[in-house]
Amino acid sequence: MKRFFLPIVIAIVFIYMAETAAAAFLGGYKPKLEAAFAANEYVLSWQRLPYIGYYEVEVLQAPPGRFPVAGERIFSFRTWRTSFTINENYPFRTFWRVSAHGLFRHPLGAYSDPLDLAVLTGRSAVDFKHLKPAATSSYPAGAPAASKPMLTWTVVPGAVYYEIEFLDAPPENPGGVEPSSHRFTHSRAVFTNGFNPDFSRYDISRLWWRVRALDYDGDPLGVFSDAQELIIDHDKEQLLRPLPTTVFNRNGLPTPLYPAYAWIPVAGAVSYEVEVLSAPPELPNGVAPSVYRVWSKEVTGFACYDEEPRITPGTYYWRVRGLDAAGGPVGVYSEARSFVVDPKRGNYAATLGDSVTHGGGAVSYSPGDWEYSFQTYLNFPVVNLGRSGDTSETMVERFDRDVLPFRPKFLLIMGGTNSLRGGTPAENVVEDLAAIRAKCQERGIRPIFVTLPPINPEAIKKVFNEETASNWRHEFDTVNNFIRQQRYHIDLDPHLADAGRELPDYYAVDGLHPDIEAKKVIAQIINANWPRVTR
Repeated sequence: MKRFFLPIVIAIVFIYMAETAAAAFLGGYKPKLEAAFAANEYVLSWQRLPYIGYYEVEVLQAPPGRFPVAGERIFSFRTWRTSFTINENYPFRTFWRVSAHGLFRHPLGAYSDPLDLAVLTGRSAVDFKHLKPAATSSYPAGAPAASKPMLTWTVVPGAVYYEIEFLDAPPENPGGVEPSSHRFTHSRAVFTNGFNPDFSRYDISRLWWRVRALDYDGDPLGVFSDAQELIIDHDKEQLLRPLPTTVFNRNGLPTPLYPAYAWIPVAGAVSYEVEVLSAPPELPNGVAPSVYRVWSKEVTGFACYDEEPRITPGTYYWRVRGLDAAGGPVGVYSEARSFVVDPKRGNYAATLGDSVTHGGGAVSYSPGDWEYSFQTYLNFPVVNLGRSGDTSETMVERFDRDVLPFRPKFLLIMGGTNSLRGGTPAENVVEDLAAIRAKCQERGIRPIFVTLPPINPEAIKKVFNEETASNWRHEFDTVNNFIRQQRYHIDLDPHLADAGRELPDYYAVDGLHPDIEAKKVIAQIINANWPRVTR
């Protein structure tokens, strides 16, 4: 045995000594980080070391030294290659750098200069023109619109609402932010990426339209889209119907336990009725409820939250119709969209929590907008069991009904924000989380607790006109310290906090619901920690 191990020991000692010498020799080495764009991805690359070793790619929320060390690094990767691919699942408001390390983790040289991904991708404030909607509907002379055309455009990430203007001539300031002098009417009551204007009272058959995104305060978030010519045939018959925007099961994602349905409104409607069906509707272009209806709800606005957990397996359909002030139909039902319910899709992992888990953000986006759900960016299969408005107490109450049918092996648990900001003592939230832990352990489910992201009381007051308990930070810390004591936990809090330990506006417009960039940060931190908490 000694003869067998002796050469191995000698080799290890030799490599260690060689690496120590190499670390001293390569002390001046500094990787030069470069980036190239290809196939909708960014590829970072750097030169290879003249020594065997690996490379660590770090992702930071600010340039090195800007924030306390604990929250500066968001996550990191190790690779033997000299390149790393960044796709749409990674947050763009981040800084990236790379360093080399030997087999015994000796640092070989220094960090590269940080690369500002927001500037590289054109997502930074300095590249204002990058934030420009693009029309996705067209009504040329050969295919004119009726008097109430459905106009649509691409979503501008982070836009709270839009301003659309209609012109009697092409704009004199294309690609600008100021209204055109040719504007004859406009609207700012546009909270989704579509608008259904009513030109039946206008004696006009040719016009132009364009749209721009706005932030919560009504300031431009980018420039106007390219003006689109719009030809109108007032004699053309039209089937007026809302346009569904929620698409379930995108990229193979399972349907959330509590679906949310969203659409583009129609002219003249003051409210909407959503119905869920067990089969395709028997009258697709009708105004009467379907005989296959299993649930319905009347709402105002452009989104509806399903109040029933969709657990029973099967294929379902949903559609929506507009209603006038008297409750009569405005046009017909929308096209019916399908979604599949399959509890077996949650056998591996599930997420339990409130609206942060359920999805939505930037004030105008619901869980029906897949970009605003962190589950979208996870690299393992998971079913979303979140429910907006949940407290830690209601999470305990619905555990048996909503979690057990899925029989997940791993359960990500993040909840208590609504309880704490409403004044519920941290001790009560801790008791609820402990109760969920006990329920998991009884059923052979591994509970993986996630610390609560910070909030921003000033923004919450501004957007929702709701007060936050004055001692919220202390109460959040108490709950998060309990979570950090759990055997399986993931710590989000430091990575989403600014220097004042609040949620910055670039992560959440409303101070409560993380927006797209923050959802990507949450997902990538979970991804980075997943091997540790599941082994």
